[in-house]
Amino acid sequence: MSRARVARRIAAGAAFGGGGIGLVGAATVGVVLAEVQLAKRSVGAGGSSAPPVADGLYGDLGGSDLAAGGPLRLTLLGDSTAAGQGVHRARQTPGAMLALGVAAIAERQVRLRNVALPGAQSDDLDRQVNLVLANSSAVPDVCVIMIGANDVTHRMPPTLSVRHLATAVRRLRTAGAEVVVGTCPDLGSIEPVYQPLRWLARRVSRQLAAAQTIGAVEQGARTVSLGDLLGPEFKANPRELFGPDNFHPSAEGYATAAMAVLPTVCASLGLWPAEEMRPDVSRNEGFLPVARAAAEAASEGGTEVAAAMPTGPRGPWALLKRRRRHRIPEDAAVGVADATPGEQALRKEVGVTRRKR
Repeated sequence: MSRARVARRIAAGAAFGGGGIGLVGAATVGVVLAEVQLAKRSVGAGGSSAPPVADGLYGDLGGSDLAAGGPLRLTLLGDSTAAGQGVHRARQTPGAMLALGVAAIAERQVRLRNVALPGAQSDDLDRQVNLVLANSSAVPDVCVIMIGANDVTHRMPPTLSVRHLATAVRRLRTAGAEVVVGTCPDLGSIEPVYQPLRWLARRVSRQLAAAQTIGAVEQGARTVSLGDLLGPEFKANPRELFGPDNFHPSAEGYATAAMAVLPTVCASLGLWPAEEMRPDVSRNEGFLPVARAAAEAASEGGTEVAAAMPTGPRGPWALLKRRRRHRIPEDAAVGVADATPGEQALRKEVGVTRRKR
């Protein structure tokens, strides 16, 4: 069965209260038990402390234009990746990186709040959304959700996982917040995971990511595929872009991830150039049935899916965008010619943290 059909079945089960649809058979699980135990001993061997607290204001305090209209509100929800576990400085977390990038592009300060919880599964999103919406006068302008990896490792039924995510998106959108979802990362990209577990982890992760995309987009969110933890950079440079525990990204890894998510966050706020909102056929972008768009996005990190036409002969349609991304260079303080102000801000920040080592 194609990934698009599996994702549609999972999303439909989540929407209509169906039971759990297994992504793999029980017999397959037995084959990989030895590999699971090996991976558990290898992943996390470097230790991982609690993520730093990064809440606060970001942006140049000296610019008068930054104060106009008050700060934008950015909130992160999800698991350890959203929280920034694996780094030691607040400004190295993905929330801080995104806040810096948005502030540079919007020329306004950004107030960051992070309610993500390391180890969280999708059923914790209800609690996190309650925290976010507790003050009705301070609803975020945009929320970024990164969730799914722990659902896979703890074998949460995918329909239940997608149902919790869709409910969270619906509540946030109803309250007036834009929502960007970073879908389940490809756990097959983790360096200590070997075959056949690597193949199984990749398959399950990508199927869940595709189903998450359908559920989130149908509730009004935009999604960004985290793929193999946001792109081929992690696969090609695992020792540089993964942290000491070989599971969570390093500071460079989080910056690369933030670069992938930043364009979609800015687009949701109306800050991205109009020409970038249209599909680019040279990059194989376009309007597709949402299930097909979700399946394609799950295979390529950094790919955005957003709702388009409400319906069509094959159900709802979506716009698939392959946003241009740039690798963080060795001298991250020096941007490339076509880097946006937000990307330049991220490079500068990574350059500073490297020099502090």
